[in-house]
Amino acid sequence: LQGDVSAFTAALRTLVNNPQFSDVMFVVGQEQQKVFAHRCVLACRCQAFRGMLSQAPVGSQDSSSSVPSQGPFILGNVQPEVFLAVIEFLYTNSVTLNSHIALEVLTSSVEYGLQDLCKLCVKFIKDTLSVEQVCEALQAAVTYGQFDLQQHCLDFIEGCTAAVVQTQGFRELSDVVLAQVLRSDRLAVDELDLVQAVREWAHVSSAVLERPVPEVAAVPVRELRLPLLAPSELVALESYNQQDLLIPVENIAAAWRAHALRRGSGVPSRLCRPRRGTRPRDHHRHLEPHTK
Repeated sequence: LQGDVSAFTAALRTLVNNPQFSDVMFVVGQEQQKVFAHRCVLACRCQAFRGMLSQAPVGSQDSSSSVPSQGPFILGNVQPEVFLAVIEFLYTNSVTLNSHIALEVLTSSVEYGLQDLCKLCVKFIKDTLSVEQVCEALQAAVTYGQFDLQQHCLDFIEGCTAAVVQTQGFRELSDVVLAQVLRSDRLAVDELDLVQAVREWAHVSSAVLERPVPEVAAVPVRELRLPLLAPSELVALESYNQQDLLIPVENIAAAWRAHALRRGSGVPSRLCRPRRGTRPRDHHRHLEPHTK
């Protein structure tokens, strides 16, 4: 037999960050906010907390001491609101999320091994995905192996690519994740605009990583479909390329060769396939047959 689950959850919610009867304290974030908890709840709900709370006191000569550390535990690299969301889940098996903390709560759920919390975060992120946040969500999905969220983000990007490539999140993608995006045939943007977006991404990455533009861009540049560009566009591309060497000379030469031979010979077939948003050019009819 089972009683009223909602009443039980509501009662436990009153214990969240309640100093009364608490026996452990955390000092969280740069704000050094105090968060109170009950070690028995944390230990039975989360293996990571059980290990943390079972550590011997600092300075103890006996690492197997049965007396656990009383804290306070300093957690300087997490926002208080994020940590409180994790604590709320441990007490109530539910969580209150918003778009500002959802990705960070997802990160914490992975770090603490809380699979059910991770699923709740993924569901919330999918339900509230926006143009401004989709790239950050995709990067997190790849980092934490959330394949369902990863595919959801890619589908979202394919639907509004032109807007997504203008966001700060796009410029902060890793080279591997950006290359993954660029492999899609369904991006709703013209190739010339993609080249410009990758150029802007590369200059940001070069500044952040303090590495040359050609080096940081080596992986994603291989996914740019240069044979789709018209001759006049290739000429302009060569002019820009003299300034930052974004694209290897051999890639541009392969695009010119495709024009000269009036077919995509010698170029990987994927680089000759127009994307969903590619503007038609006269020479496209000479490229190898493709499936739209």
